[in-house]
Amino acid sequence: STMHELSIAQNIIEIVRQNVPDNELRDVRAVRMKIGTLAGVVPESLEFSFSVLVAGSPLENSHIEIEHVPFVIQCNSCHRSFPNEHGFVVCPSCGGVDTVVLTGTELQVVEIELEDIQAEVP
Repeated sequence: STMHELSIAQNIIEIVRQNVPDNELRDVRAVRMKIGTLAGVVPESLEFSFSVLVAGSPLENSHIEIEHVPFVIQCNSCHRSFPNEHGFVVCPSCGGVDTVVLTGTELQVVEIELEDIQAEVP
């Protein structure tokens, strides 16, 4: 739902405000994010929500850049790992169900890029 993306966009703006001094907010150009395929986020909807929320604010010159993280599982039985389009947790190699999700559920801000500076997010 769009409400979901809207609240995530608000959280992103909060993170930016916590990491960037008020007098530098106008210099923010890009907020880089990692979003997993299973994070349940519609990227276009998130980008739109963000642009609506920053309009007319000191952050109006900024946008979010999304790095898509694939869903990958690892099998504890045969120790191989596999990208997995559908979120199945059965090992395609040995059929084991003792698997762990390695990546694909991320939803995080990794970097905030200012006009001439890059600030790492701890």
